[in-house]
Amino acid sequence: MDIKSSLSGIFESLLEKEPLFKNKEALRHSYTPSELPHRESEIRQLATILTPSLRGETPSNILIYGKSGTGKTIVSRFIGNELMETGRKISVPISVPYLNCEVTDTQYRILSNLAKAFGKNVPFTGWPTDKVYNSFKEAADREQQCIIIILDEIDKLIGKNGDNILYNLSRINSELKNSRVSIIGISNDLKLTEYLDSRVQSSLGEEKVVFSPYNARQLEDILKQRAELGFKEGVLEEYVIPLCAALAAREHGDARRALDLLRVSGEVAERENSDVVTEKHVRKANEKIEADNIAEVVRTLPTQSKLLLYSVILLDERGEKTITTGEVYTTYKRLCKAVSMDVLTQRRISDLISELDMLGILNSRVVSKGRYGRTKEIKMEVPPIGIRAVLEDDIRMKKLSDYRLPQRRLI
Repeated sequence: MDIKSSLSGIFESLLEKEPLFKNKEALRHSYTPSELPHRESEIRQLATILTPSLRGETPSNILIYGKSGTGKTIVSRFIGNELMETGRKISVPISVPYLNCEVTDTQYRILSNLAKAFGKNVPFTGWPTDKVYNSFKEAADREQQCIIIILDEIDKLIGKNGDNILYNLSRINSELKNSRVSIIGISNDLKLTEYLDSRVQSSLGEEKVVFSPYNARQLEDILKQRAELGFKEGVLEEYVIPLCAALAAREHGDARRALDLLRVSGEVAERENSDVVTEKHVRKANEKIEADNIAEVVRTLPTQSKLLLYSVILLDERGEKTITTGEVYTTYKRLCKAVSMDVLTQRRISDLISELDMLGILNSRVVSKGRYGRTKEIKMEVPPIGIRAVLEDDIRMKKLSDYRLPQRRLI
């Protein structure tokens, strides 16, 4: 029997299985439910600041702070939708464009996206920035309206491009005749204002709202609400939600992590043809998410750190019982030569080892060699095979896929 005939109808057979999910999208952090548990205070605070827009006035600019997964984005989008809906009811035009500055990460892209949101066709590249700015300004000022621009992950934008775009947007009202613009900036960095020019600080940071992390009990409430929307009745064992909440609470109360954990637990259960989601599935989902997170961290490492990590993997595969800084540096220099990269100093490589230790990829400890001084002993904290595959995805590292270290000479 050939492969084609043996796999014929594979999707039909998979569709015959009874799914555990009712609406999987409700378990993603991009989904905005009709109610947001344990963020009522923050919602009221934002609503109070933004209410003047419904009277035709310009509301204050707002900076929202909080760690990842504390509800900043979902609350901001929720309040934006509520504001636009109320504006429609009372015939007060309000627009709330949302931009994620990790994706839309340059001044040109932000301005072009804003111009497009108000009907102006701006090319992906090629125009002077001031021309794109004027296009947005003209499009926004065509009619009398209040525009609340949500800039998510604003710290990523400032770190990469500085605060010129914020300065321009925070001063744009002096150039408008009909419309009024306010900004909601969302940041994971509580020290954001330290990186801003004093003029931007004064105009942008008029109001500040801080989101504290969720505790385990609050995460449980959030997961119960989403589980009712996302899963069929009776498919979750009793301790699945408390376990997801407890594991996520260890990650500084991250609701995104909690939702991912619950959703992936259901996916693992379905793949195992289970009729219910159990604690075992949660544990497997947690391992999978952690592995995926580490893979993403490794994927975004600088090339020099990747070469260093590859050196440790090769030594580990050669069966070294203890891997020292000196051995890693010798191997690293060989790899640099193989891929035509400059060689960093041993001191800098020692610093990079410490950085990989902090990321949880390596474990390094300083040991004394008596009169020979001190060195670091290094070992992998994550499975080398999976990490090696991620490293070899980098086009610069592909030529190392067949590289083998010479066998250590026995004395």
